[in-house]
Parts: sequence; structure tokens; C-alpha cells
Amino acid sequence: MHCPAVFLLLLLAGGAEAFRICAFNAQRLTLAKVAREHVMDTLVRILARCDIMVLQEVVDSSGSAIPLLLRELKRFDGSGPYDFLSSPPLGRSTYKEQYVYIYRSHKTRALDHYLYNDEDDLFAREPFVAQFTLPSKVLPSLVLVPLHTTPKDVEKELNALYDVFLDVSQRWQSKDVILLGDFNADCASLNKKHLGELVLRTQAGFHWAIADGEDTTVRASTHCTYDRIVLHGERCQSLLHAAATFDFPRRLSTSATTTLWRWS
Repeated sequence: MHCPAVFLLLLLAGGAEAFRICAFNAQRLTLAKVAREHVMDTLVRILARCDIMVLQEVVDSSGSAIPLLLRELKRFDGSGPYDFLSSPPLGRSTYKEQYVYIYRSHKTRALDHYLYNDEDDLFAREPFVAQFTLPSKVLPSLVLVPLHTTPKDVEKELNALYDVFLDVSQRWQSKDVILLGDFNADCASLNKKHLGELVLRTQAGFHWAIADGEDTTVRASTHCTYDRIVLHGERCQSLLHAAATFDFPRRLSTSATTTLWRWS
């Protein structure tokens, strides 16, 4: 399993202020893990960079990890209040994960949300879709569709993600959608040929904001673009200022070796 990385998506809010949407695979985030001081310190420094964070691989059966994380985040960053929105535990076995949105509640609010009805069981963890307000006259609201694929079914799940997009578009009459998360969309999980044949690649209107070849891992032994952000909609794409990975071991002055130890 690769180690987590963060991606930042900057949306211009019709002025000088930027609005940041992020995705982060926290790699089996449990209450015990959050309670470690060095892990908490790294987490809050990452989360404070984002106006909306899509946190993946939350595996906390106690329900206490995210409230604890928000308490420490508010203590670290006094710029405004935070809130969160969580999916139910998702998975085909006893191992379950949650998608969790953590967001600055003075800059955005969750308008609506739903768990995609995965009738054919195409997803190991079906998307937990949410609609948020944006501080922009050009685009007052935006839909986020997170997905953490299972490595053995990457191609199938990513093609099924197009059906989720169609479902969202019909439900909320909006084409301005961001699909994001740990897609495992590279290296041994998805070769270049199959990547190019994905419906989200061949259908017009989708913009893959994280370039192929970008390393979204922190292991020195890997160089893979697992994590992705895909935009759809003219208004959404017109607001895009920049999209990039956030190399937190380098930016937060932690070595990759230390990071791997911290997150294990």
C-alpha cells in the first residue's frame, strides 16, 4: 500500500481569495492513530490548508476520531470554525472505510448529500456525494464525488464513476462536478493503455487536473499518479487556478522515512 499524499485544487472565488479543495488518503485513520501527538500535529497542519478536505480511509468504529481531530484543528487554526460530514462505514467485508468531508463552515456549507445506490456492487466503497456552496457568483455551488478504488478493480470502478456523474447530473441538474480521491490510477493497478480507454478519458468535457506522471506517493521507491482530481463543467473549469500535489514530508520538514513510520 502506498503512503498518503495531498492534492490541492485552487478555485478562484471571483476575486483575490482562493478556495481550496483537497483530497487526502489518511491510510487507515483510527482513533489510536489520531491520538498520537506526532500524527495529530501533521494532520492539522495539512487540514488547515484546505477549505474542503475529502478524507479517505477513515476506519474509526468508535466515532470519536474525527471530533477529536476537529477539536485540535480548531485549536491550531483560529481563522474560523470547522464542521464535518461523514459517510456510513463502507466495504464488502468486516473491514470498512468512511469518506469524511472536513470544511470551513464560515466559507461553505453542505447543501445536500447522498450515498450512491450501487445496485450492481461495482464499487468496494461507493461514492458519498455532497453538494457544497462556493463563495463565487460564477458558480454558487459545486458537487464533489469522492472515490477510493480497490486496486484489483480500478478500471471497472473508474468506468462506473461515469454512471455516478450521470446520476449526480440528473439528480441536481448540475454539470459542475469534481471527481476526486485515491483512484489507484497508475502503475501496476492501471497501465497507460487502459487509462487512456477509460470513459472519463474518452468522453468530452472531463479535465484531469493532476497530470499523468505526477508522483502522489511519498515512498522513494514509488513514482505513481494514484490520486486524481477530475473536473467537469465549463464554470467549474473556468475557476480553476491551479492543481497540484502537496508533498507534506518536504513542505512540513519531515523525512519520508519518518513519515512512513508515523503513518504506519
